[in-house]
Amino acid sequence: MKRSLLTSYLLLLASLLFSQTKFLIPYPSKFGNKPLDGRLLLLISTNNKSEPRFQISDGPQTQQVFGINVDNWKPGEVKTIDAKAFGYPVENMKQLKNGTYHVQVLLHKYETFKRKDGHIVKLPMDRGEGQHWNTAPGNLYNQPVQLRVSNSGADVITVALDSEIPPIEPPKDTKYIKHIKIQSKLLTEFWGRPMFIGAHILLPEGWETHPTVKYPLAIFHGHFPDDFSGFRTTPPDPDLKPDYIARFNLTGYNKIVQQEEYDFYKLWTGPGFPRVIAIEIQHPTPFYDDSYAVNSANNGPYGDAIVYELIPEIEKRFRGIGEGWARFMYGGSTGGWEVLAAQMFYPDAFNGCYSACPDPIDFRAYMVVDIYKDKNAYYQEGPFKKTLRPGHRNYLGHVDATIRDMNLRELALGTNSRSGDQFDVWESVFSPCGADGYPQPIWNKYTGEIDSTVARYWKENYDLGYILERDWNKLGNKLQGKIKIYCGDMDNYYLNNAVYLFEERLKKLTNPFANAFVDYGDRAEHCWNGDHTQPNYISRLRYNRYFITKWAEEVKTRSPQGVDLLSWRY
Repeated sequence: MKRSLLTSYLLLLASLLFSQTKFLIPYPSKFGNKPLDGRLLLLISTNNKSEPRFQISDGPQTQQVFGINVDNWKPGEVKTIDAKAFGYPVENMKQLKNGTYHVQVLLHKYETFKRKDGHIVKLPMDRGEGQHWNTAPGNLYNQPVQLRVSNSGADVITVALDSEIPPIEPPKDTKYIKHIKIQSKLLTEFWGRPMFIGAHILLPEGWETHPTVKYPLAIFHGHFPDDFSGFRTTPPDPDLKPDYIARFNLTGYNKIVQQEEYDFYKLWTGPGFPRVIAIEIQHPTPFYDDSYAVNSANNGPYGDAIVYELIPEIEKRFRGIGEGWARFMYGGSTGGWEVLAAQMFYPDAFNGCYSACPDPIDFRAYMVVDIYKDKNAYYQEGPFKKTLRPGHRNYLGHVDATIRDMNLRELALGTNSRSGDQFDVWESVFSPCGADGYPQPIWNKYTGEIDSTVARYWKENYDLGYILERDWNKLGNKLQGKIKIYCGDMDNYYLNNAVYLFEERLKKLTNPFANAFVDYGDRAEHCWNGDHTQPNYISRLRYNRYFITKWAEEVKTRSPQGVDLLSWRY
């Protein structure tokens, strides 16, 4: 009997609804036979300009990622990535357009931590790369393959993990740059396994020939550095192929960077430059490329480890003065938040902070979200309409990503605050620990609905503006004159909004007056450091020369009587 037309139509509709493309990933036995944990990522690109793993971003040119958690993946098992996997920017594989793509799979490995607080969690340990899932040594992936993907049928595509990211060779000591790495007793106890922190150390000119001199310590906070940044002992490479940086609309920015590095070397070794020890700290956590230099429920006592273990060891080995008046900090973005927080939380340990474009220092302006009054982080909501909140702009205010975009990308890369990216790391630092051992979200990662209970915890423990005002009666005499903040008024991440609010609090402080300094760069974007004489693409490269010389003058008026201000100025 022939089928009716209606029956045929219904069967066709059912096949379209219930059939779907599936990607099968077999256990990669060539790399061992131990069970594996991690985040398995399917990366899909419309081009082969670079591997798909290097083309995931917040902006409109991002390529596609889908992710699933992998727990106890045993030999012989095959994992499936299909329509149940969450994706970004296309959320569901059923919505993926038919086409020919470059396809790659990557396993971001987790290890199990049995923490001091009793929680057992699975997280990616940093392996020398600064918590980047696409370059982390030991992660497994395949060389990209070109495939036809169709959602009009039930394609079953097998992709084999055939490569492993190799180890990273640690940097070598030179005449000027040394490296230190110590096992932290505090962090090892918290995480239940050996944990290390370290630093790249730039020694002053004449350090070897002035063996009796002790030096101030200049601490440059920022993201995970692979070596001391901004210092080069040779002129720019004449054969360097010029690159193009769209942000600055400049060709040959790589040569500009090398020239600035070489110029700093000449200043550092030349006459008249303050002789200090400059350091960049390496303190990656299982959540991010650094700890934000404070103690926290999810990361453990990183602030104490840096202040009481690492810094004294550096000063001991390399002849630092070793007193709070002779230490100062500077940094931008993450580093900008860190130096202000460390100055406030350890007021006697440091004699000044220069905070450039800091991450949100007042949570009434958590970028463009007021976590205390707003109900939803992703939308401004009215009776008939809701509008997406912006997350990233250029100096003209043109928006290329929303806060929702940025968070959904992180959600595809990792659940439980494990993406290794910005909003997740803020939760790892600012949030209380949840019942499952992972950070309690400040908002629902998918919907954006804010948790007011978590917001109150953030306020009492990490809202720097609120804490400064609340505790000024205890902090005022220790912080007077030590706070300097710089931010472009067109910061790409709207970080200037929090600086405005923080400045308002500073102006209200009395007994004593804060004697702080806040400055803004006209149309300056992220990383502006306060130098009005240079464009941002230059000033962002001059943190060392700019802030070290500033502090060397200020310390003359902000140091105990009788301390040595001369021997290190040869």
